[in-house]
Parts: sequence; structure tokens; C-alpha cells
Amino acid sequence: MINATVRVPPPKNEPILGHAPGSPERAELKATLSRMGSERIEIPLVIGGKAVRTGKTGDARVPHRHAQVLATYHQAEGPQVEQAIAAAMAARPEWAATPFHERAAIFLRAAELLATKYRPILNAATMLGQSKTAFQAEIDAACEAIDFLRFNVHFAQALLAQQPESAPGTWNQTDYRPLDGLVMAVAPFNFTSIAVNLPTAPAIMGNTVIFKPASTAVYSGWFLMELLREAGLPPGVINFLPGRGGVVGNAVLASPELGGVHFTGSTGVFNDMWRYVGENIAKYKQYPRLVGETGGKDFIFAHPSAIDDVEALAVAIVRGGFEYQGQKCSACSRVYVPESIWVKLKGRLQELIGEIKVGDVADFRNFMGAVIDEASFKNVSSYIDLAKKGPDAMIVAGGETDRREGWFVRPTLVQCTSPRHRIMTEEIFAPLVGLYVYPDAKYVEALRECDQAAAYALTGAVFARDRKAISTASLELRHAAGNFYINDKPTGAVVGQQPFGGSRASGTNDKAGSMLNLVRWTSPRTVKETFVPPTKVGYPFMGAE
Repeated sequence: MINATVRVPPPKNEPILGHAPGSPERAELKATLSRMGSERIEIPLVIGGKAVRTGKTGDARVPHRHAQVLATYHQAEGPQVEQAIAAAMAARPEWAATPFHERAAIFLRAAELLATKYRPILNAATMLGQSKTAFQAEIDAACEAIDFLRFNVHFAQALLAQQPESAPGTWNQTDYRPLDGLVMAVAPFNFTSIAVNLPTAPAIMGNTVIFKPASTAVYSGWFLMELLREAGLPPGVINFLPGRGGVVGNAVLASPELGGVHFTGSTGVFNDMWRYVGENIAKYKQYPRLVGETGGKDFIFAHPSAIDDVEALAVAIVRGGFEYQGQKCSACSRVYVPESIWVKLKGRLQELIGEIKVGDVADFRNFMGAVIDEASFKNVSSYIDLAKKGPDAMIVAGGETDRREGWFVRPTLVQCTSPRHRIMTEEIFAPLVGLYVYPDAKYVEALRECDQAAAYALTGAVFARDRKAISTASLELRHAAGNFYINDKPTGAVVGQQPFGGSRASGTNDKAGSMLNLVRWTSPRTVKETFVPPTKVGYPFMGAE
């Protein structure tokens, strides 16, 4: 017990390690990659702190060497989902009653373990299982994940400090209770840091969680669970349930104990969840909180005044569109360029894209690895075929694929004659960027086309020197992106600096990496205490004249 008003340590963004040749972190990561890449492990479910094996298994494979199996993982079936629901509800009372500073200490310890002992482990797991380069893994599985843990504890403390005014003779308080039920966290494959944030943010606020990792990211998810166990997270607070979405997700959604969903994934899946909850709303003990970050068709828009910044524009397109194989929620997927710039920009993009090396991420000279799996490979291949066949699209750079050893797709740039071409409007989630050239005189019309062409509104960027043009773009595209960048690529949001999320078909915009997200995992109770309550029924106005 501590008799004090406790303050958590002020958070700072975790520095990015460079992994330069000769550096100790490079040597350590290389050794960890070699060790983990030579092993094949078994991954159980974790329910109530105990390992559970179902016998129904799947394989965690290396996307850039798809014949290699990193792990065999057990998949949850209906009975295990029910066990996990029971375990989460059993752990809930004690966890909700645990003082905030004690909960905070667990996640702050997890952050320090990730910054040290687990850094090469989570980085290597993300590189091997999700085909991220050393740099992409470092900014994700290490730095952003650490930032989520540290900053969310800080934001939670700030939220708990928000208290109402009190009139003389009374004391008003707000009790930030957890939700009345469990939270289901459904994570995507593309960011290990998101898999950290989705279950831990509700847990910091006193909720218990069922955590379903993406089937293509079970490997890194397992080491996350090991990290939390070592940090001291009590059994049952976060239960680890790999498995098919239709089995795990639907069973949890069917439970009357559902208090909320913390989701990152496809718009279609989130729509199905929302529909299911709506159709079954009468069965729940509370209205479930549905928090989702979904699809995107993120853009870079260039104004004619960016003519002297072509190099910066080209780098933003290449980095924004092709880092991590375009598999970021925020990745640039469509570009709008004026005719006056395209003549100069086209050749530079072809040069930069042509220089990109694609291959095994263990070779640090490669800029890109493989797309995540065969389904993704087939999907992007279909769009490349579309560009090759149609008169309304032309491949400017790239367009090659190779599935023999890994799911490799060369970075591909496609010029479209219409801003409503499928490549300009549909989410592809791969290293394929559509580009539309507009007449210089139709800047505002092109902005409005960018705003309306796609259903999404996640990230976007404008390049311009003309300040009036920037102001116009900011106004016209105000609802087209939840994260808007000026003279920068639309990727790379930092926890505590650029809270992340979008609206329209891109989600509920509850801003991961800010207090706005943590508010969603509380059910506040207002408490009024009157020190000397009245003892008479009548009021002064009732007295005789």
C-alpha cells in the first residue's frame, strides 16, 4: 500500500536504433534472427494464464520463404472461447479493484522489458513472421509498441485526474469504472504495435480482454504474451485466442458479457461485427463499445507550386507507398499530380522505384520483403493484370511478381486516365500505387475528386509551397483524412504526437495513441457526497409574507 498521490514517470518517445553496420544492436538482431529462424516452436492458447492445446493447428510461415514454418499454433474452437469468456469474467472483479498505480506498474515494466530484453525478440519475430525490414520492425515492434505502453499509462493518469467542480458543502467525484463486461481485441497482421495496443489499452483502464491475433501474426503475438507474463500481468486479464475469425469472433460477439470491441482490420469485417451487434443488441448487459480502425485509400496530392520540391515529393511517394510493401493502414495508395510536375516527376519516380531491392529481410540491403501471404499475392496480382490489360491504365514502373520462394511483388506505379479507376478507388493493401495527372487549372476540382472518389478517410498529404493552396487543400480535404500531412508522406504517425485514426469507411476515429481512445474503455460513475444533508422539507420561499 502507498499512501500518496502517485504520478507515473513522464513518457518520452522511444529512440529508434539505427542497426547500422558495426553497431551492437545490429549484431544482436542478426544473432536473434539466426537463432529464431532455425527453431520451430509450438504455440498454445493462453486462457486464465494456462496453456491450452486443442489439437486443431495452423502453421506460422515466413512470407519471404513460404516453405519455412516458424511455429505450429493451436486454434481456439467454441469450448475454448467459452472458457476464455469465463476466465476473463472471473478475473474482472479483482483486476478492476486493483489500484491504478499497480496496474500501471505492470505495463511500465512491460515497456522496459521491450526496450531491453525483448527488443531483438519482438523485432526478429516481426521480421520473420511478417516480413518487415529491420527498420520497419524497429519503428513498429519496438518503438511504437513501447510508446503505446508508456503513453497510455500517462494518458490514463491524466484522464483519472479529470474531476468535476464541487459546490460548498459537497464533494463531487468521477469514478472511472471499466466497462460492464469483457473487451474483445482483434489485431491485424501488419503492426505488432497495434497488437500491443489493442488488448493493453482496455486492460490499463481495468478491463479484462480476449485477444485474437491475426492468423498471419500469431508468431509475434505469442512473444507479446510472454512479455506481458514476465511483466507480471495476472492470469485471465488478457487471454490469447488464435483461431479463425468466424469461430472466435462470432462466439465472443454472441456473449451477453461483451462490453466492447477494439478492432483493427478490414472495413468489411468491422461492418459485419457492427451488424451482428445491432441485430442482437437486446442480449447484451450493456451497449457494447465498438472501436475500429479499418480500411484506407490514402493519398498524396501535389499542387503546381511543388514544382521545385519534386525530389521530396518523389521520396514521399516511394517511401509512403512502398515501405513495408504498402501494407500499412496509412500507406500512400493514390497520387494526384498536376501536368506541369508530372513531366519532371515521372522519370525520377522510375529511377527511385527501379533502385529498390526486394528480398529476404535478413539481408539488410533490401528495402522491401514479401507480401504477407498467398491471398494478398493473388489480390495484388489481379490489379497488376488489370493495369496491363486496360487502355485506361498504364504501368509506369514495376509490375513484376515472383511466388517461387516467397510472395514477392515489385513496387508498382500505375498511371490511370480516370480518377475513378478501380486502382484509384479500391483498397489494395500492397505495393501498388495509382496515379492520376490533372490539369493545373483544375486544382480545386481535383481536390474535390480526391475527397469523393474513395469511401475511406484515414490519411492523406498535400505538397505545395503556395500557402493559399495548402489552406485550400486543408479545407477541401478536411473530412478526407483523419491524419493530414503537409509536405510529408502520409505514414509514420508517432504516439503522443499524431494520434491515429480516420472516419467514413476508415473507422470510428477514436485516435489510438491519445486519451480519446482510453475514454472509450471506461464507464464513468458520478459520485456526490453531501457533508451536512438538509433536515427540513420546506424551502425559504414558502415562508409567510
